[in-house]
Amino acid sequence: MFWFLLIAMVVVVAAVTLAVVGGGDGAVLPETGPERLSDPLPEGRPVERADIDALRLPVAARGYRMADVDDVLSRLAAELAERDARIADLQEALSAAHAPRDEEPRK
Repeated sequence: MFWFLLIAMVVVVAAVTLAVVGGGDGAVLPETGPERLSDPLPEGRPVERADIDALRLPVAARGYRMADVDDVLSRLAAELAERDARIADLQEALSAAHAPRDEEPRK
């Protein structure tokens, strides 16, 4: 009885393996291309909070696709650097506007 169950289990495992791996034209699991980022960050305007909230990165076999994550992080880093530079320029202009001016003494 033991040998019969063992042989039956081996046959079932082999059949399932062949069905999943498949072969020929009627494969159970056809090859598909990797999922790509379908809705990337907008190119023509600055990134907004809603863009980040709506962003969904595709999941790969072991987590997220590194290329997609790198692209998003690079874009966000560039946007933040640009905004930081703009904020620094505006703060400098504001402090220059509020600085006491050297006025000529009246005669």
